Amino acid sequence: MRTDVRRIAVDAVVRIETEGAFANVLLPKMLARADLDTRDKGFVTELVYGSTRRKRALDHVVDRFLVQDPPPAARAALRLGAHQLIEMGTPPHAAVSATVEATPKRFRGLVNAVLRKVATAHAAGISYPNDAVALSYPDWMVARLREDLGDQEANDALLAMNLPARTQRREDGYVQDRSSQRVAALVPAAPGDVVLDLCAAPGGKSTEIAGRGAAVLAADLRLGRAGLVVQNAERLRCSHKLEPNGVAVVVADGTAPPFRRRTFDAVLVDAPCSGLGSLRRRPDARWRIEPQDIDNLATLQQQLLKSAADLVIPGGTLVYSVCTLTAAETTEVLEATDADLAALGFEQVTSDLSLPASDHDGMFCSVWTRGLRRA
Repeated sequence: MRTDVRRIAVDAVVRIETEGAFANVLLPKMLARADLDTRDKGFVTELVYGSTRRKRALDHVVDRFLVQDPPPAARAALRLGAHQLIEMGTPPHAAVSATVEATPKRFRGLVNAVLRKVATAHAAGISYPNDAVALSYPDWMVARLREDLGDQEANDALLAMNLPARTQRREDGYVQDRSSQRVAALVPAAPGDVVLDLCAAPGGKSTEIAGRGAAVLAADLRLGRAGLVVQNAERLRCSHKLEPNGVAVVVADGTAPPFRRRTFDAVLVDAPCSGLGSLRRRPDARWRIEPQDIDNLATLQQQLLKSAADLVIPGGTLVYSVCTLTAAETTEVLEATDADLAALGFEQVTSDLSLPASDHDGMFCSVWTRGLRRA
């Protein structure tokens, strides 16, 4: 059974590397088709997620014993084997032999020889050329977070995001990170309130707000992502109507929302972001994001926040949140929109950056109330 488990992991890593598949989308589908118990599914998840998070550090160790870059299947097997030896503490004999068996036959000799050398090197102690390699992040990402957060807080955050994400369930059974639950709780909602979730997919915050009795209009730009909100609302037995405990779903562009001014008691802008606070649950994201993406996203975030503001009724609440840590997407978004929000009568109630830890993602959120004076 363990050999089958590792073969699934090898296949998943190959697809992530060669096809650009998203680990958090691909792996659940592969596991749903596999006849594995809960323990083995957890083992596959750690193999795939862990080796993908730590691939830069793992490849650094493996590459010492290679004369050329191996084919994708061999690279995947080497990375998985090294992860078991270095990160998971699997006994060398078990890690090497089982990984070799899970490797395509034509690569088994290479994988066996290299992993044995990795095991010996690990026992003697491994050194890394710099912190970015040791932490297994792109150089620019480590440098940017250190600049924005300071060295110690950045290092703590980067270390925390190398740990497996813990599964957390709300009372209604929905799996949602604690930071996301906290953001949803910042949105005031009671029976009779009408709330707009401007970037709603996959719907965790919309359904939590509706569960408190509010009528929620959940919007998302893409049809497929709006469909995720529909699925989650159905699973939690929320109605599809704009009524108490209901989640009505629409496809709409949040930068040009097709809604009347001063319509909603509260508006949540859980904006698209670089996700640099939630990398533990998106293991391949750190290798996809580019520095210029952050600046582009910051511009979009400002547009969304400005567009959302005048949809709030006087006396209502505006909430902005992102699961990232960069200054450009957090405090600088607030600075860029401060004059516009003030002109509409908004006063900031709170603003907070929560760094990632073992039991929650990193999240930034800010809350404003709109004054009753006419603006």
